[in-house]
Parts: sequence; structure tokens; C-alpha cells
Amino acid sequence: MSVELSAITVDCANAAKLAGFWAGVLGRGVDDGASEEFASIGADGGPGWAFTRVPEPKGPKNRVHADFAVADLSAEVERVVGLGAEVLAEREEDGARWTTLADPEGNEFCLVAA
Repeated sequence: MSVELSAITVDCANAAKLAGFWAGVLGRGVDDGASEEFASIGADGGPGWAFTRVPEPKGPKNRVHADFAVADLSAEVERVVGLGAEVLAEREEDGARWTTLADPEGNEFCLVAA
């Protein structure tokens, strides 16, 4: 059996708004037809991102989160904070450096120095 990642789906309160944030982070466009209920990124190829409105708020901590390798950690943290992210923690361990952030709806992700 072969398994291939098709999309990462994010539950949220406003799909179009959160898709806009992630499109800025990823340097990709939001697909046509975005609404508060559903939006996606991925018509341009690569793994897709889907955003679906759900009635309940986010829980206290993500069980899964995305890590993104970046060439310039400080510059990318500054850029995504400018898009609406919040810095949660800065870490360094065994020679690795990363920053944990939250998107505008509180979903956690990390930027990792490449």
C-alpha cells in the first residue's frame, strides 16, 4: 500500500480568513470560492491545505502541528508575526533552534532554523 499526503485540514472559526493567513505564510494563493465555511490552498500543486469552519473553539494544545524549515529564522519569525502569528516560545536544543508560534486562531506551528 502507498500513502501520499493529499491535504492538511485545519478546523477553524473563519475558513477564508485563516486560509488568507496561511497563504501568506506559504507564499501561495487561496483557491477560488473561499468562504467563511470552507477555503483551500493547493490548486497550484503540492500538498493542499483545507480550512473548515467548526462550531467549537480550539482546545488547549494541538496534538499535531507543522514544522517549517527556514533559512533565516529571525527574519521568518518577524514576517509571519507581521501576518498575524503570535510567538509562543523560542527554543534551542542539541544544536537545533526553533520558534513555536500560533496562527490567528491559536493553531500552533514551528519555524525551524535550517
